[in-house]
Amino acid sequence: MDIPIACGTCGLLQRVAALEPGTVAECDRCGSVVGERKSGSLARTSALSLAALILYVPANVYPILSMNLHGAYSESTVWDGCVSLFRHDQWFAAVVVFLASIIIPLFKLLGLFFLVTAARFGSVIGPRQQVWIHKFIGLIGPWALLDVFLLAVLVALVKLEELATILPGPGLAAFTAVVVLTILASASFDPRLIWNGEDGHHGQRTQGS
Repeated sequence: MDIPIACGTCGLLQRVAALEPGTVAECDRCGSVVGERKSGSLARTSALSLAALILYVPANVYPILSMNLHGAYSESTVWDGCVSLFRHDQWFAAVVVFLASIIIPLFKLLGLFFLVTAARFGSVIGPRQQVWIHKFIGLIGPWALLDVFLLAVLVALVKLEELATILPGPGLAAFTAVVVLTILASASFDPRLIWNGEDGHHGQRTQGS
């Protein structure tokens, strides 16, 4: 059964048949994508989110930067930055860094991994509740400032090079990998699979609901 879909670009209402995995449907008028069926969404998202969760630990445990300034050597992790802000009475900045760089990314990865697991094996939580989880992930996504924090670290490496010896720590590589894997995991997940636990029969079951 064809499903009527309005194009988000030109507004043309048209019927789109059930898509096969790895195919897209384009608008008859403007050529914009009006429907997409991702291939292997569950396997790809689960692998990416699990890898990001594993690397999340060394990214926050190992030092991001090591600095040698006139013989004084120090190493800093993300948590060290939060503690330093608290000690200097920068409470608001400390809370923002703690939430945006530690808590929110963890919740986002756990949420993605849960949705993939629920779609594959089922869950006591119904599809509507899983949709709320997906919406919550999209809501907190812009507040996960991993990429902004990574850019700030790289800027510090360049700007402070003339004043001190700044070296990237082992946590920086893991931190960078978490950023990339989180972006890829979010982009690869197909939310329509929430209503269907099997990647290969989504179109038929969704239309019959």
